[in-house]
Amino acid sequence: MRCFIAIVSLLGCLFILPIAHADVSLPTIIGDHMVLQRDLENRVWGWAEPGEKVTVTIADQKHSATADDKGNWEVKLAKLPAGGPHELKIVGKNSRTISDVMVGEVWLCSGQSNMEWSVELAYDGDLEQLIADNPNIRLITVPHVGTQEPQKDFQGEWQTASPQSVKEFSGVGYYFGKQLQETLDVPVGLVDVSWGGSACEAWIERSLLADDERFKPLHDYWVEFEKTYDYQKKKAEWQAQVKKWEEGGKQGPAPWEPADEMKSRNRPANIYNGVLKPILGYGIRGAIWYQGETNAGRAHQYQELFPFMIASWRKDWQIGDFPFYWVQLADFTREVPEPGESDWAELREAQTLTLDKLPNTGQAVIIDIGEADDIHPRDKRDVALRLARIALAQDYGMKLPYTSPRYKSMKVEGNKIVVTFETGEHAEGALKAFDKNELMGFTIAGEDKKFVPAQAKIIGNNQIEVWSDAVAKPAAVRYAWANNPVCNLENRAGLPASPFRTDKWPGITEGNLAPQIN
Repeated sequence: MRCFIAIVSLLGCLFILPIAHADVSLPTIIGDHMVLQRDLENRVWGWAEPGEKVTVTIADQKHSATADDKGNWEVKLAKLPAGGPHELKIVGKNSRTISDVMVGEVWLCSGQSNMEWSVELAYDGDLEQLIADNPNIRLITVPHVGTQEPQKDFQGEWQTASPQSVKEFSGVGYYFGKQLQETLDVPVGLVDVSWGGSACEAWIERSLLADDERFKPLHDYWVEFEKTYDYQKKKAEWQAQVKKWEEGGKQGPAPWEPADEMKSRNRPANIYNGVLKPILGYGIRGAIWYQGETNAGRAHQYQELFPFMIASWRKDWQIGDFPFYWVQLADFTREVPEPGESDWAELREAQTLTLDKLPNTGQAVIIDIGEADDIHPRDKRDVALRLARIALAQDYGMKLPYTSPRYKSMKVEGNKIVVTFETGEHAEGALKAFDKNELMGFTIAGEDKKFVPAQAKIIGNNQIEVWSDAVAKPAAVRYAWANNPVCNLENRAGLPASPFRTDKWPGITEGNLAPQIN
């Protein structure tokens, strides 16, 4: 997966040299084979001599701007319909011509390793590469640069989809874009800004975290951490461990080389500045997101942090509340025989709650396609298709079921609890069990908060009756509440029900407000 990333991470700052303003220049995101978002006033920007007049033309449009005292300039193109190819010409004291510019749908692909996971490493990726020759799909990847200094540009280029270009591109991103392109029959541009292992706070501007009381403990933790962190000392300790390991005959795994946390994927704002900042404002339709594993230990905090991040991106992009769709965490780790607490279940809950906090959001539930022994489920196609359902229905007017059954309310009736689900027209109505006739994955508890396995029966299109002979006076129900639950509730479209709990009892991640970095 992206073998050049390590080199780029180490040398990234060399690529972000001070901009020489003697000539009109452009950011990498504006380049040959790019895709402009249709029906949007696309921003085109760059650098020139202070006071220099810059003229931009495309199709029958002509726009001019004057570089400010720092050499920055920008124009906004009038809305363009899907199509192309076009030439984008930029003229100042010198001229630049961007060729093979298409107009269509542009989506941002972001998150951590499950978004970064390449086509090559996904199931049947080798077969997909054989047919990945589509000039109407364009790809660009922003390399990993972690820094507190806002970057203006990055090293990369737009490429048309081919067996070579899709190989190391995001599997979820590519399959999502492919479905959109084939369905809509317009060009599709995909911008991959994912970073494996990244924490949500690394994608947020530092000052925003510092100014919000909800995240003060997180911000303060890093302030103190930065005061005493010594990467050279950590590296020297590692080198000593390696030497001892080698002298001991290399028994066991080699000592793990420490990362420089000052440049890491965990430090607040590092990815915002190094990866996101160079493309902020580029015209997009929306974003897809697959992240949360790194924040699972602080899942309760994620209830506020995740929607905060989305809102901050939307403010920065200045194109309104653009669509933002995410993947709920898959099932992972070994199945456990008894009901218990789960940080991954709490993270899934935080993701689901975000649906109610922000408009134009959507969630792809994949509790049925994870892998117990691999945090990176290889089935990236089905993940992407569930995201594509949401986009095609919400943004492009397709009449498709796209929402998973979701908990709505509960009512105690004697020794049973009746659970009601939201199963509207977009969820293909009726509930059903998958693979087996009996429902699996439900637990029930009384006021003692001791959950036991429960029986469950569908009693209507959107209701399920839950009970256990061991609980005479039930108070709460949970479904699929585990890292890797055994569960089988879905709707008629085959979309699995979202894990839930009816109680509001304190979870195991409440009070966890900062990471634990060694």
